[in-house]
Amino acid sequence: MNWNPKTESTIFAAFSAAVIFTCMFVVASAFGAVPGEVPSETVKFQDLNVASPAGVAALYGRIHRAAQHVCAVPDNRQLAYVQRANTCVAQAEARAVAQLDIAALTAYVQTKNGRRPAALTAGLAK
Repeated sequence: MNWNPKTESTIFAAFSAAVIFTCMFVVASAFGAVPGEVPSETVKFQDLNVASPAGVAALYGRIHRAAQHVCAVPDNRQLAYVQRANTCVAQAEARAVAQLDIAALTAYVQTKNGRRPAALTAGLAK
């Protein structure tokens, strides 16, 4: 059998490319996204009374579950995956809350995250 260094390096390069491609596919699918595509999910809440604390809590629950779904929170306990998914969930929730711009929801989330909600005051013109 003849040994050819050029053939060996071509096989190694092809194998390396296949391994890298597979790793990229696994990472992309682990977080539920096709590279370049931002996953999203619609949260419906017209059936909720967001003027009530129970309605706001239910809306937040739906937002949280949707964020977990689009961020593909992993079942495994590998720290890097869990941290990345948790960051994704927090960012998705923050974007949804900001987009909805419901004062009661914003205050609920701030309280839930351990921050003091901003005080709403009405000033009188002098």
